[in-house]
Amino acid sequence: MTTAFIFPGQGSQAVGMGKTLADAFPVARAVFDEVDAALSQKLSTLMWEGPSEELTLTANAQPALMAVSLAVVRVLEAEAGLDLKRDAAFVAGHSLGEYSALAAAGTFSIADAARLLRIRGDAMQKAVPAGQGAMAALLGADLDLARAIAVDAAQGEVCEAANDNGGGQVVLSGAKAAIDRAILLAGERGVRRAMLLPVSAPFHCSLMQPAAEAMRAALAEVAMQAPVVPVMANVGAAPLSDVASIRDSLVAQVTGTVRWRECVEAMSAAGVDRLVELGSGKVLAGLVKRIAPTATPLSVGTADDVAAYKP
Repeated sequence: MTTAFIFPGQGSQAVGMGKTLADAFPVARAVFDEVDAALSQKLSTLMWEGPSEELTLTANAQPALMAVSLAVVRVLEAEAGLDLKRDAAFVAGHSLGEYSALAAAGTFSIADAARLLRIRGDAMQKAVPAGQGAMAALLGADLDLARAIAVDAAQGEVCEAANDNGGGQVVLSGAKAAIDRAILLAGERGVRRAMLLPVSAPFHCSLMQPAAEAMRAALAEVAMQAPVVPVMANVGAAPLSDVASIRDSLVAQVTGTVRWRECVEAMSAAGVDRLVELGSGKVLAGLVKRIAPTATPLSVGTADDVAAYKP
């Protein structure tokens, strides 16, 4: 089988994630220790003991999810002989998961990825005052319908497609009043369900421009290497291998649509027939089932998953 490794984004966090890996495998524990040291914070304690409300904060959830994903990578390298350069056609990640994918492929060190995600989380939180932005999931809408609803709901405010997750799930992001109008319009236009998401800021829309500038500055200061395998980038839904293009794509990603459906479709069209989610939860594996039903999805996030994994 031709394999791509995929890395989850925000929303996949859960108290306890990564604990079985740390308990069973010293190489996993070393990843969590490296992230704790990079952030000067016992993030691992928060991940394993909570509280959930604090773990869910953007500035904590983003580096925490990356840490679990990279712990899985290191364990599979040690226990199953994983070699991304040899074994993967692509890597890809959903939003912050793109940083995990790049760290796994050698573009960033784990410590630098943790620091970048802390900066990213803080900058995204600060870009829009609390309560002024919102996000809504439209279930049973394709991207064209969602964009049409967003245009009509905007009325001079920001209302844009943030995530095209596939399987008829599109997320809108923007000003709170505009998102409220979009939810009403969605009901009138036959969308099966439209609901506000419990998020602290309107991610992946033009309101995030201050955060994009913060990431432009941060990425300019970080050492980056070409990935050992191409990354299927969120904003272009196309593979990237050179550092300059990856840096530009990560900046654009802050305000741009996460084109996850198209990323999976592109990997499938290139011959990928197994997509292995590395990290917390099984969200991406579920999306793969709906986007590429002939592909084999797999999730590896616990010690039991590692034991069952076959290269």
